[in-house]
Amino acid sequence: MDACQTPRWMKHTAHGYWLEEAGKVAALSELVGERSADVVVVGGGYTGLWAAWQARHLEPNASIVLLEADVCGRGPSGRNGGFCNSMWFSLPNMRRRWGDEAALAVARASRDAIDGVESFCREENVDAWFRRGGYLQVSTAPAHDDSWGKTLAICRQLGEDCVQPLAPDQVAARCASPAFRGGAFYPDAATVQPARLAFGLRERLLATGVEIHERSPVRRLQGSPQGVEAHTGAGAVRARAAVVAIGGAAKSARAPLRNALTVTSSHIVLTEPVPDLLAEIGWTGGECITDCRTMLHYFRTTPDGRIVFGWGGGQIVMGARLRGRAELDRHLVAAAAERLREYFPGLAGRRLTHAWGGPIDVSPTHLPMVVPLDGSRTFVAAGYTGNGVGPSYIVGRTLASLVLGRRDEHSRLPFVDSSPQRVPPEPFHWLGGTLIRRAIMSKENAEAEGHHPSFLSKAISRVPELIGFHIGR
Repeated sequence: MDACQTPRWMKHTAHGYWLEEAGKVAALSELVGERSADVVVVGGGYTGLWAAWQARHLEPNASIVLLEADVCGRGPSGRNGGFCNSMWFSLPNMRRRWGDEAALAVARASRDAIDGVESFCREENVDAWFRRGGYLQVSTAPAHDDSWGKTLAICRQLGEDCVQPLAPDQVAARCASPAFRGGAFYPDAATVQPARLAFGLRERLLATGVEIHERSPVRRLQGSPQGVEAHTGAGAVRARAAVVAIGGAAKSARAPLRNALTVTSSHIVLTEPVPDLLAEIGWTGGECITDCRTMLHYFRTTPDGRIVFGWGGGQIVMGARLRGRAELDRHLVAAAAERLREYFPGLAGRRLTHAWGGPIDVSPTHLPMVVPLDGSRTFVAAGYTGNGVGPSYIVGRTLASLVLGRRDEHSRLPFVDSSPQRVPPEPFHWLGGTLIRRAIMSKENAEAEGHHPSFLSKAISRVPELIGFHIGR
């Protein structure tokens, strides 16, 4: 069989297993006619849903209208790996950009967000498979040993016990793989079934009186000091303030962050239930795991004993063309499947049942950003760079404070930035990003095979750092 050929028993679709397992939901009515509201939210992924949820609880009498182009949760929020992580592993990056106090404020808020998601699931009776198993970062090559060293040192300097270094035998006690070397464990992390969480938020928002319209893409957003108007094909919402939470689509030609994002893709393969193998290798604690590559592999388990295995090494997307290979790429699926079996050779003879993909909105800092737009109370959020399930909770809380005009610790978090770092214009951005991607892959593949990377691949891999961009965790 061609290495890139999809096995006849594997479902390779754009939307994937999580949405299939969560069950179909009927689309809500399209926006028809005009509405007035205190807040309009554009985008029904995690960020928009959490912003609406938190705004509703801050001001129960506020009128909130949410507009979604498709169905809430069917985009990347319902297709990701389901890692509900904090941001401690980003502490060196955040400290360098924002300083000790601000970096700690974001890291601690991201830790509290894990509690917030857990509380939401418990109090609202949402069965999103929330499991607090922690996050395990493992080295799979000598070049990646002690990749967590800077984070560990800074946590200790700042008096935080946020990461625990693990020797190879300690890693094996949590998950035994012939590819794993040493590692680090971050307790502040959990896993969820991402589509169930998104659909649960959607349902609970409706119950609180938030007005949601689906199949209602916003075609024009006009802002002024007096308010904001969001126009769809069949209606409009006039509001005092707006949240724009459309992920990678914020890079489209008319969107406000078109020069502040890169869009790439991530692809996932899913095994049949293999609880016997998980017991054999000791992976029974519910840990979500990544390797230490720049374009990392990420994996976790499900309640019925499946392994979810993803790779964030997708192609750079030209502009905001989110369809096509950002969602369906048999070559990337084949590469993910190959690495899955390398990390877990005990899967020989076991089936892969599903494969899917989706876009990732990447910021130049590798950190989320909230951008206030000049001349109106409109706030755009994007740039989670693959770690959005947990951080979207705190970004949603920040957005709620901003659109309600509150000046508090949430609205003052340092990722609120009116002048975000920019990326080069197209086609130079796509050309440069593609070249750097290939160099990083060449360098890390050589390291994984025990070879010395070429001088050229090492030199090109350093370009982002030299121009002030952050690549990797």
